[in-house]
Amino acid sequence: KSKEAEIKRINKELANIRSKFKGDKALDGYSKKKYVCKLLFIFLLGHDIDFGHMEAVNLLSSNRYTEKQIGYLFISVLVNSNSELIRLINNAIKNDLASRNPTFMGLALHCIANVGSREMAEAFAGEIPKILVAGDTMDSVKQSAALCLLRLYRTSPDLVPMGDWTSRVVHLLNDQHLGVVTAATSLISTLAQKNPEEFKTSVSLAVSRLSRIVTSASTDLQDYTYYFVPAPWLSVKLLRLLQCYPPPDPAVRGRLTECLETILNKAQEPPKSKKVQHSNAKNAVLFEAISLIIHHDSEPNLLVRACNQLGQFLQHRETNLRYLALESMCTLASSEFSHEAVKTHIETVINALKTERDVSVRQRAVDLLYAMCDRSNAQQIVAEMLSYLETADYSIREEIVLKVAILAEKYAVDYTWYVDTILNLIRIAGDYVSEEVWYRVIQIVINRDDVQGYAAKTVFEALQAPACHENLVKVGGYILGEFGNLIAGDPRSSPLIQFDLLHSKFHLCSVPTRALLLSTYIKFVNLFPEVKTTIQDVLRSDSQLKNADVELQQRAVEYLRLSTVASTDILATVLEEMPPFPERESSILAKLKKKKGPSTVTDLEETKRERSADVNGGPEPAPASTSAASTPSPSADLLGLGATPPAPAAPPPSSGGLLVDVFSDSASSVAPLAPGSEDNFARFVCKNNGVLFENQLLQIGLKSEFRQNLGRMFIFYGNKTSTQFLNFTPTLICADDLQSNLNLQTKPVDPTVDGGAQVQQVVNIECVSDFTEAPVLNIQFRYGGTFQNVSVKLPITLNKFFQPTEMASQDFFQRWKQLSNPQQEVQNIFKAKHPMDTEITKAKIIGFGSALLEEVDPNPANFVGAGIIHTRNTQIGCLLRLEPNLQAQMYRLTLRTSKDTVSQRLCELLSEQF
Repeated sequence: KSKEAEIKRINKELANIRSKFKGDKALDGYSKKKYVCKLLFIFLLGHDIDFGHMEAVNLLSSNRYTEKQIGYLFISVLVNSNSELIRLINNAIKNDLASRNPTFMGLALHCIANVGSREMAEAFAGEIPKILVAGDTMDSVKQSAALCLLRLYRTSPDLVPMGDWTSRVVHLLNDQHLGVVTAATSLISTLAQKNPEEFKTSVSLAVSRLSRIVTSASTDLQDYTYYFVPAPWLSVKLLRLLQCYPPPDPAVRGRLTECLETILNKAQEPPKSKKVQHSNAKNAVLFEAISLIIHHDSEPNLLVRACNQLGQFLQHRETNLRYLALESMCTLASSEFSHEAVKTHIETVINALKTERDVSVRQRAVDLLYAMCDRSNAQQIVAEMLSYLETADYSIREEIVLKVAILAEKYAVDYTWYVDTILNLIRIAGDYVSEEVWYRVIQIVINRDDVQGYAAKTVFEALQAPACHENLVKVGGYILGEFGNLIAGDPRSSPLIQFDLLHSKFHLCSVPTRALLLSTYIKFVNLFPEVKTTIQDVLRSDSQLKNADVELQQRAVEYLRLSTVASTDILATVLEEMPPFPERESSILAKLKKKKGPSTVTDLEETKRERSADVNGGPEPAPASTSAASTPSPSADLLGLGATPPAPAAPPPSSGGLLVDVFSDSASSVAPLAPGSEDNFARFVCKNNGVLFENQLLQIGLKSEFRQNLGRMFIFYGNKTSTQFLNFTPTLICADDLQSNLNLQTKPVDPTVDGGAQVQQVVNIECVSDFTEAPVLNIQFRYGGTFQNVSVKLPITLNKFFQPTEMASQDFFQRWKQLSNPQQEVQNIFKAKHPMDTEITKAKIIGFGSALLEEVDPNPANFVGAGIIHTRNTQIGCLLRLEPNLQAQMYRLTLRTSKDTVSQRLCELLSEQF
């Protein structure tokens, strides 16, 4: 029927139930249960229920199972932790737990777990462990108690006390009832991640139980055999528990090795059933066993056998198995024991790259090729990746480009091959070649004398193509500006031809590339005096001197003036060849680490070890710019701040220079923070733009941008009156400990602000180390003869230097385990201050700076994020997990980082946002 008819029928039923509850005649238990059940059904249909709660609580005291069951079901679904009835409910639960009736105890434990609130944890977290380890507790109740305790620990770990029961719960792994063992294993696995010492005795017991399972016949464990596979879920849980610990003692290790060999042997046996459930259960145990072998990384024989087993799956007809095999082999490739075994499957992996229909499997194939690459097969793998790149899915092209660039650099014996590979990369997928890639090729060319002439010749030939990607123009402009003289002797690449070739691309390029080409032209003035007049004519043209873009106009004016007034010697000094870049971590590797997450750290370290000593890394180069020009380089980062200049730094500016150290300004008397300053400060934690302060006279607006450990903030001061502000002096004030952790530089502003006018101040920011406090912005001025003094907190917070990191679920939880020291984790459970809206929460986490990782947490209602805090001194990996409890209107926020002060500060900042 229609929606209206349904609502009419439900309203009629609600009125009838309400009259029954309010009637003079007392209802019997059956009637009460029936009406409460109807209310529950109506609620599940999507209608609000505002009565019947007391009747449901009364059902809890019934001695009939069905009535008590409906009461608990209603409570679990409709009663939140803020309810006034919670005390009555807790009393009823306590009575049932004390009754020793297994059926009633089970219902009570299920209710506690379903509600799972902090209040439930406070009331029962001390009682449930006693029930769990009591000798007279029934098996079914033990199962429920273990899972209930696990639920409370996940909700409120600080309220679950560790004590004598922990050593006794470990012995549940020896219980005769496999249901109890399964529940206990789930509980111990979770507890052991945070308290490994408390549960280390579980290792030998887990190995013993696993041994009994894998050596048993399918008929031995009839109740727990799934399609001829004995206890597959318990086996998987035990294998995961063992991954919380390093390899065990030799005696236990021998037995564990036998178990793992047995699992690998069973995988080779013909299937006992053709049904998919049999193969799924069998393979689940196998893959978890391989994960444990990889985790221990100590048995060469097992690692090679695991690799061979996975190699068989690479051509399996089941897509999921092919995906899992590729993913596991990526990890195996990083082990010294199994790397060579993985390499034997290179042809199969290349074939998968070409023929696989599923894009996610193709992406794993790319990952595996990257992981198995070494000097013996680098050229083959790079060639295959380049070939695949022409038809690759758009979603993975950027990642393939990064990997090709890294492999070409890492394993280049002949650097002419490296240059050819990168130029080929730009030709095939120029749109996906990030700045880091072409920065890197320039760094290497500048640092290697033997490849400079070849690079100049190659880019000159590549630029002759009718259509060139803009990244190729950038590389060509930079290299020809530095080394064009090395090919100028050939009439086919004379100075004028080089200039005409570059200038023919000029009008097609974006502003940053044009700025780079102007820098190349002024370099040509020094390298080739014969084209000086031609270049001056270009710089003198109206399209340059009157360009609408201030950067291009400034460059044209300065370069023209430099070429006119400077002597040959001065020009040669100012425009000399760029010096070699200092050795730093490759920026491409850093980008891949950000993209793929902390799991690539090992690979980065290997890259550092294997990189040739004479190939220096470095910060992103400023493109062919001069040491005289103070203009920001177009190839610098988005902020225009650039990295550390490769040339020796000029002497610091005098006190009359443009840049003034903000710390030298000391306010005569600093006003206390303006009312509402703290609230406004908190609003900017997850956003960069907006109004920071406003009163009847003055409005302060902010616009900020941050990248890695650098930032730039534009502060706009608006005069809301019709009268001038005189002696207008904004000052940034930092506490002593903040000065050493945060470098701020600002340009002074005009001391007079006209009525209705707005002035802008730029603050350049560098994060040296992690910090807690924020700088204070103090503004002093005179308005109509009255002295005004305003102070506000400037929202420069640690999370602004976040770089988001995407990672898969396995990588996330692997890293989460690594950060398991108590001092690395900070957790906060707090009441929601704002409506708990999913989309707003997602936006705030992204605005906070971390990547929002979808489908990582087993609970889809939870939010998981990852990122890296960049400072000048170090990089700090950060993982966060936000668990909302809509029923209780509360959140639990957990942050894990490699530095305790960072965990604490990020937790404080983010907690205030919800």
